[in-house]
Amino acid sequence: MLEEVERWLSTRSWSATDRPLHHILAAKQRSGQSVSVVLPALNEEETVGDIVAVIRHDLMQQVPLVDEIVVVDSGSTDRTSEVAAAAGATVVHRDAILPRIPAVPGKGEVLWRSLLVTTGDIVCFIDADLKEFSSDFVSGIVGPLLTDPGIDLVKGMYDRPLGGAAGQGGRVTELMARPLLNMHWPQLAGFVQPLGGEYAARRSLLEQLPFPVGYGVELGMLVDALHLVGLDALAQVDVGVRKHRHQDGQALGRMSAAIYRTAQLRLARGHLVRPALTQFERGEDGFEPRTYSVDTEERPPMVEIAEYAKRKVA
Repeated sequence: MLEEVERWLSTRSWSATDRPLHHILAAKQRSGQSVSVVLPALNEEETVGDIVAVIRHDLMQQVPLVDEIVVVDSGSTDRTSEVAAAAGATVVHRDAILPRIPAVPGKGEVLWRSLLVTTGDIVCFIDADLKEFSSDFVSGIVGPLLTDPGIDLVKGMYDRPLGGAAGQGGRVTELMARPLLNMHWPQLAGFVQPLGGEYAARRSLLEQLPFPVGYGVELGMLVDALHLVGLDALAQVDVGVRKHRHQDGQALGRMSAAIYRTAQLRLARGHLVRPALTQFERGEDGFEPRTYSVDTEERPPMVEIAEYAKRKVA
């Protein structure tokens, strides 16, 4: 590990308990900064309501840390929108945001569009499939941004159990993202959960970043933020244990392909000969191929979008 990373681990890695909530609130009041929480959601009716309810109770009603909770529904066919709204979130459909640009499927697409329907100086992203959710996920990762003006982006870190085994979740992280980062961007080797969906950043940073439309968004954002603001402006906070719905092996393969493509673009901005991934499933006549396209599109920095610029002027 680079000496720079060892130093970073000792100065930019914290626990959520390092910043008591009353200290974070005092810093928020002094700075006058506002906080938005965004939940990208696709068919998450079983969990999204509990997450919204916990954030509203703990960080809006009990203490005024969060100013708005926005759930961006990316095409759910279940009751995700209704459940989220009933729990107290503002619900916006992906396709209703910036209709001039047709939406494409993908998590990064939803996160990018969320910048147009939120107002916070700090934007905190939380995945909508978390179970046994704690508001520490929000206060923990927002805390450094409110108390330290030199921090621009904070990732959550946590244990990720799989099937009762501690630390065995995050398979795409261990098999794809971590090797890529260690080999090509070793300054980022200290991030425990580089692909984690729980992170917060200043709007002033997010609006300058391109957003890969799919699962490559977390890796792309981390790499681009490193180049834009430097390692010392990045941090991570231990928020405990993350429990969520796990994907099957083939879904993880598609995620890995998108992440590799995101890395490839940043390494060379080169031409990908075949942006597709073929996987196999056993059928009646043996193994049958299934070919999926790999996300190759990226959305430009939000500051380049006319509608966003007009909103900022207004």
